[in-house]
Amino acid sequence: MDTNDTRSKLKNIIDGVIIEGAADNCTATRNILCASFSTSTTVKRDFESKAITKKEQVEFLKTYASEKNLSIKQAPNESQYLARGGESKVYFEAETNSVIKLNDGIYYATWLEFFNSIVIHNLLFPNTAYSLLGFIEIEDTFYTVLKQPFVTSDDAVDLADVKNLLAYNGFENTLRNGLSTNNYYNKELGLILEDIHDENVIVKANTLFFIDTVFYTAFQ
Repeated sequence: MDTNDTRSKLKNIIDGVIIEGAADNCTATRNILCASFSTSTTVKRDFESKAITKKEQVEFLKTYASEKNLSIKQAPNESQYLARGGESKVYFEAETNSVIKLNDGIYYATWLEFFNSIVIHNLLFPNTAYSLLGFIEIEDTFYTVLKQPFVTSDDAVDLADVKNLLAYNGFENTLRNGLSTNNYYNKELGLILEDIHDENVIVKANTLFFIDTVFYTAFQ
């Protein structure tokens, strides 16, 4: 997963470099945001100062969605509803064995940082890559509508295996009072990976599937 090419791509994402040659909606949206807004490298502590920028990006994305036919008028049927996570409403799409996630981006200071996180996830964990279906506004809340493969577990996840895999790829487990947390940090890239617990990683056929990730850039 973490070849020199992958490291180079990650650095480009973090540095706000336009990613050439990618046609998927997630990357295209991230690129157009990069072209219009600067990338912060301390977003974990910038929520309040970036509030105006995030609102500006919502209006920008509404226009972009209209131009690119990415405006979605109807949410999934409530009969498909599975769960509500911290930032997502999750629905099951039986026809494609996928989940549809309506994500309000609440964990991120800006929508650019949200899409950076999505593109990083897709690069590192292609077996659970997101695709962007579009955008929807419900009761004055703006959501991205994302699609992801639905994975069912056939064994309990061993967090030691998760820790070893992430360490192999440069992410060291962070400690609090000498004890392991669910958070990881890649010092070389200045990249935080948060909330990696046994509900966000699934085991199937002895393979780890990361289904919910939250990445932040964190250079000081």
